[in-house]
Amino acid sequence: MEIKVEDGNSHDHHLNEQKLPLLEAAGTVLAFQLLSPIFSNQGNCDSVSRFMTTGLVALCGLSCFLSSFTDSFIDKNGNVCYGFATFRGLWIIDGSETIEPEIGAKYRLRFIDFMHALMSILVFAAIALFDQNVVNCFNPTPSAETQEVLMALPVGIGVICSMLFVVFPTQRHGIGFPLSAI
Repeated sequence: MEIKVEDGNSHDHHLNEQKLPLLEAAGTVLAFQLLSPIFSNQGNCDSVSRFMTTGLVALCGLSCFLSSFTDSFIDKNGNVCYGFATFRGLWIIDGSETIEPEIGAKYRLRFIDFMHALMSILVFAAIALFDQNVVNCFNPTPSAETQEVLMALPVGIGVICSMLFVVFPTQRHGIGFPLSAI
């Protein structure tokens, strides 16, 4: 799918599906923010909505975690291939391409991947802690100390994880990110 937009100055702007999910975690957060008020009944949870809210937080956290292990590349034919990093190399999701073992070795899981996955979950948890629907669902009347923690902890997590993301960047080209050629 490709959308062509003309801006009146005879410049064409192209938007294609490869650019839409540029930040997969941002898509996860968007989905969370859209579904959180619905699943949590706007913070007025009964047992069913609490269960659904728990499931939403868990699934979105899992999405952030798994996206840390995705990678993509351009094969010899110019096709974009996506996969998950494993201890042996890159597992191609659709199985359309195989990678030679020596090339696949550079896509192996590394310690930094797990560090990024953990930090991604922490950042998502901070976002969930800022969501009043989620907070009210699990703790409708927090004490003053709890409210203080709910205001300070997400900010601290965000600042620390942001610094760690900058100091320890990943080499992964997750799904939707700029690609590398084999």
